[in-house]
Amino acid sequence: MEYRIEDVEGIINHWGPKPASLLQIMLDINHKYHYLPRESLDVVSSRLGMPISQVYGVANFFKVFSLTPRGRIIMHVCTGTACHVKGTPKLLDRLKQDLGLNPGDTTEDLELTLETVNCVGACASAPVVVIDGNTFADVTPNRISKLAKEATEKKEEV
Repeated sequence: MEYRIEDVEGIINHWGPKPASLLQIMLDINHKYHYLPRESLDVVSSRLGMPISQVYGVANFFKVFSLTPRGRIIMHVCTGTACHVKGTPKLLDRLKQDLGLNPGDTTEDLELTLETVNCVGACASAPVVVIDGNTFADVTPNRISKLAKEATEKKEEV
């Protein structure tokens, strides 16, 4: 999605141009663009009367925010102990082979971002993958290939 200052202004106006609204404003911008465009942080800083360093401090503190474009689909692969022992390295190898992605990478078409997480709390179902909030248990390398393909095809149909 192309950045539009009008969208950011609308989000700020919705929550009110006050420092107490910073987190919610940033969440909404991040949700709309799948990251925080530099221009949006400048507008937020100016409209809320906050130093840009403080706005960046919040953006860097919370893992939910990204300062670089992310895919429309976020795939989280658990790297906790149980998942690691039950095959997470093979899942990550398959994604590297199939999509050329390492953890933290996004496909060139901004369709999919691969991230790792320390634990999703489903150790008995390891290895676990979460795609756009949907949890998949006992994932194998073949299944992760299929899940990635299905996720991107589903988004293309929308």
